[in-house]
Amino acid sequence: MRRYDLTPLLRSSVGFDRFDRLFDSANRQEGTGNSYPPYNIEKSDDDYRITMAVAGFTDADIELTVKDNTLVVQGNPLAEREGVNYLHHGIAGRGFERRFELAENVKVVGARLENGMLHVDLVRETPEHMKPRRIEINSAAA
Repeated sequence: MRRYDLTPLLRSSVGFDRFDRLFDSANRQEGTGNSYPPYNIEKSDDDYRITMAVAGFTDADIELTVKDNTLVVQGNPLAEREGVNYLHHGIAGRGFERRFELAENVKVVGARLENGMLHVDLVRETPEHMKPRRIEINSAAA
């Protein structure tokens, strides 16, 4: 596994200690080759939406949790239907787990399942202390 030295990029930055962990997490997920279920990430203004294709799953089969700025989406395996003889079984019904790293101020505000698509809505909430503010300069003469 490659380690990236971010020192030149972070010389003029303060408080970006999570970057190393974030890059390690991205490299680890990239190498697994797991692409099920497929997903999209959309952005509009300060809102985000993760859309996952989860055909055949019900809302009771899917669990969403947020812990330590990580959104975890888990799908429990579908129960095999008894007495069904498949000629072709192409719809994946296996369990899955997807993890998404969230920024400090991104919050999950809702989720809904419609037409086999799971939509997870997120919003970026900028706290008051992070908004730009003007700093007055005091002169020594005053």
